Amino acid sequence: MKRTLMGLCLLVIAIVVSACGNRAESHSASSSISTQPVKASSVSEENLSNLYLAGGCFWGVEAYMARIPGVQDVTSGYANGEGENPTYEDVIRGEQGFAETVHVKYDPQQVSLQKLLESYFRVIDPTSLNKQGNDRGIQYRTGIYYTLPEDVKIIEQAVEAEQEKYDQPIVTEVMPLQNYYLAEEYHQDYLEKNPNGYCHIDMTVLDDLEIGIDPAQYPRPTDEQLKERLTDEQYAVTVNNDTEHAFSNEYWDNEEPGLYVDIATGEPLFTSRDKYDSGCGWPSFTKPIVPEVVTYTTDTSFGMERTEVRSRAGDIHLGHVFDDGPEDRGGKRYCINSASIRFIPLDKMEEERYGYLLSFVE
Repeated sequence: MKRTLMGLCLLVIAIVVSACGNRAESHSASSSISTQPVKASSVSEENLSNLYLAGGCFWGVEAYMARIPGVQDVTSGYANGEGENPTYEDVIRGEQGFAETVHVKYDPQQVSLQKLLESYFRVIDPTSLNKQGNDRGIQYRTGIYYTLPEDVKIIEQAVEAEQEKYDQPIVTEVMPLQNYYLAEEYHQDYLEKNPNGYCHIDMTVLDDLEIGIDPAQYPRPTDEQLKERLTDEQYAVTVNNDTEHAFSNEYWDNEEPGLYVDIATGEPLFTSRDKYDSGCGWPSFTKPIVPEVVTYTTDTSFGMERTEVRSRAGDIHLGHVFDDGPEDRGGKRYCINSASIRFIPLDKMEEERYGYLLSFVE
């Protein structure tokens, strides 16, 4: 948006009176968003991965990244400049070359680096040099700063994929992290403290964010390992395609809110939101949590032709799917053996690193 002369005057005034320079009261380019607090990490530090992203004003980037399921903590700071312990005033002068950057701590079991980069590119213009939104200056350049050499290939692939969308070359830096200094306290969680504050990012893109369940995170044990870990009944059902008794299995009448995962691998399969009492005596669901987590085969055993349901990552027998489910919920009935699944209560999902799926249950 082009600024008028009056806008430029107001800009100068804002720089003097505000800790956020030309962004403090620029409501004409603001997104009035409802921010949510960043939850304290429920995953131990050694299990978290790190990513540093520069994408213009760090207020918006911090709030945006903090909302992505699987992200455990985000802070705002200054990265890859010259000197030590810069202040905000040092950074806006641009002489030391620091970039406003957010430090993203994420659980790779809940969200992949690739997904984070895809989300990042959705809210920046990677072809814009030293400017994003209304902000201009070297401190507003875009950059992806890594700490692990093994991340480079994934980052480069993400940049190459993004380049196909543009005629102009991408100018987003891909560099190792040289330094990172935490910004002043008033910058941390700024949009949580100031919901109507300036933000150059359209947070509504999160409405279309797809939550992916990565099967690589749920490797299948060998049959020998499963035989040691599972009960005789669980092994007979999951590996030998047996069926447990109706009305006497663990979850057929469970009404607690929570998540049902593959007993062999832990891959999420169903949620309590889609569970219902079908009267058959086995846990019944109208659909899996996402379509990809189950596979189907034709079962001709016992002189019948049925559609067997198997788990994707574990390739274990789950049960069968029928067309006599609730019509207003898709008409399917996934009839699943309790022996093939494990229930995780809602209040334990964060603890067991399934917090990124809370929106499917709550």
